[in-house]
Amino acid sequence: MSLKEDLSNVIPPEELSKPGFYCDIIGDVAIISLPPGLDKYKERAAEAILSKRKNVRVVLNKLSKVRGSERVPVLEVLKGDDAIATYREYGFTYRFDVTRVFFNRHLSYERHRVAESAMPGETVLIPFAGVGPFAIPIAAKGCRVIAVEKSAEACRWMRLNARLNGVGDAVDIINGDALSIPDMLRLSADRVVIPTPYGMDNILERLALMVKESGMLHFYTFKKKSQIEGLIKQYEAMGLKVVLCRRCGNVAPGVSRWAFDLKKAL
Repeated sequence: MSLKEDLSNVIPPEELSKPGFYCDIIGDVAIISLPPGLDKYKERAAEAILSKRKNVRVVLNKLSKVRGSERVPVLEVLKGDDAIATYREYGFTYRFDVTRVFFNRHLSYERHRVAESAMPGETVLIPFAGVGPFAIPIAAKGCRVIAVEKSAEACRWMRLNARLNGVGDAVDIINGDALSIPDMLRLSADRVVIPTPYGMDNILERLALMVKESGMLHFYTFKKKSQIEGLIKQYEAMGLKVVLCRRCGNVAPGVSRWAFDLKKAL
């Protein structure tokens, strides 16, 4: 049963069907956003969710879209003591304050897939590392991970999560701007994982220079399907062989997130 169905006895169905309704569950935290004019239902909606979802202990109301460089919406607590989520994914546990850091649970399979492809002993660079969902499972494979994250708050949670999952010594956390990585670091990585924020595709060319010959880049971008053929040609012209290209989620009408596994040519 969906969160929307949980609210069917609280909010009239014709109201719930209006554009603008949003709901999600991240671990033990539920997030809702009601269409304009339905604020009067928010307290009862939170109570309904808590009564039906025994794994949920906090309900938040989303007041704005994701904004700012830290990609965090404005959220208010409707029910519960705090906004700290405990989230589990493929055997790993993460804790973080959803009102202060960005987290996308919809990339869970990608995080697992990429971690499974990593080999023990590799040096892996991860910009936009967030609270560690790519970094930690890769470190657990026996890799040395350099995780770069601009948000000091996210770095704090990533450090906690690395310790929580037993890889605190394998993840080097740098609080810095991913675009400055070539100026900050001198390294030759076996693998780079780039969960790129919207509109920052230019980072690929810069970080490709930091990958060893025959090394791998896992690159994420937001594109229309009609753009993919041209992208593949562009990457190959950069000396990057496209090993895999797959759609991994829709983000807007006609626009999807795409995953590219790219191998650097000899």
